[in-house]
Amino acid sequence: MRAVFLDRDGVLNECRVIDGKPFPPESTKTFRVVPQAFEACRKLKEAGFTLVVVTNQPDVGRGTQTFEEVDAMHEILRATLPIDVIKVCTHGHDGECECRKPKPGMLFDSAKELTIDLSKSYMVGDRWKDIDCGHACGCTTLFIDYEYTGERLRQQPDAIVRDIGEAADWIIRHSIA
Repeated sequence: MRAVFLDRDGVLNECRVIDGKPFPPESTKTFRVVPQAFEACRKLKEAGFTLVVVTNQPDVGRGTQTFEEVDAMHEILRATLPIDVIKVCTHGHDGECECRKPKPGMLFDSAKELTIDLSKSYMVGDRWKDIDCGHACGCTTLFIDYEYTGERLRQQPDAIVRDIGEAADWIIRHSIA
């Protein structure tokens, strides 16, 4: 089975950008799926991909956002996009876990649970951590470049794209059957 692993904030939904740095939406009231996500996810599903959201949500671990609020945002994603699985790491930046990107735990867990071939899969993200995570698993990586302040890639992605729509088109053109 092939998958497309998708970061959440900035890839599937709008993020708040403050002083050039991205932040997750504060609540369901400000949670907006990016318009390109609808068509992009539909195309990827039609092409036979399993869609897995992998997202760091450290505000839960810090106590500044509830897991219930994050889960309510994920219900919006599930209701509007053909997402198969959503994996969440709620550990803070200083947490010693294997699931927080750039560590590959969420991808490895998904691969084991769903019998995903990581070498035929893709990771799409808008932060260096997403790209490093995809590389650690042997996935093809796509970086959505929003030119965030201080966002420097540590490894070269396989492609740099403008948004999830362009990422989906690239994946379909280059996919390994």
